[in-house]
Amino acid sequence: MKKAFGLKEINHFHITVNKAISGGNPIIKGTRTSVANIAEYFLMGLTPEEIQPELPHLSLAQVFDALAFYLDHREIIDRQLEKDKEKLVAKEFPPGKY
Repeated sequence: MKKAFGLKEINHFHITVNKAISGGNPIIKGTRTSVANIAEYFLMGLTPEEIQPELPHLSLAQVFDALAFYLDHREIIDRQLEKDKEKLVAKEFPPGKY
């Protein structure tokens, strides 16, 4: 199973990867906004038209492309989101603290 994306696998106009940004995870070109970040809004039930005002530096086309990329690679992005949640919980509730 593929873990990381290379530029050759990205066939979306507004999406790229940069190892120096977001750990090499897919982002919106010219920004530091990850596809996973946009997917989180989508998974909370927001429509693309509702997501765009939350991220006003993005165009609606960028939001739609990020969601299309997410849906094309849902398993990988969902795994990334789960890993991010685990890191957050481990940071907030370190072993032995409670």
